[in-house]
Amino acid sequence: QVQLVESGGGLVQPGGSLRLSCAASGITFRIYTMSWYRQAPGKQRELVAGISSGGRTDYGDSVKGRFTISRDNSKNTMYLQMNSLKPEDTAVYYCNAYWYGLGPDGYWGQGTQVTVSS
Repeated sequence: QVQLVESGGGLVQPGGSLRLSCAASGITFRIYTMSWYRQAPGKQRELVAGISSGGRTDYGDSVKGRFTISRDNSKNTMYLQMNSLKPEDTAVYYCNAYWYGLGPDGYWGQGTQVTVSS
């Protein structure tokens, strides 16, 4: 029923850019808070950025000024524009969709790998 599909990951050099997409289906997309999380090997999953149903945004300290989260409700898609990428941005990036009626966890995508390396 519910699917969140991330795309746009890949290998990029330090200082480069990538644009991630999260395409959602099976939910009333416009009412959900959407977020990007990431998890690097041996580290805990951390919040990268979030965007509310009203378009309010929040960013993790490590990505402020470099990443931009956005959403297109007409396409049921959330985006993450990543600029000035650093090796420490290397991680699997996950899409999350949350609505208060779901309870605490929300829905998760399978993730897309971002590798920043020379």
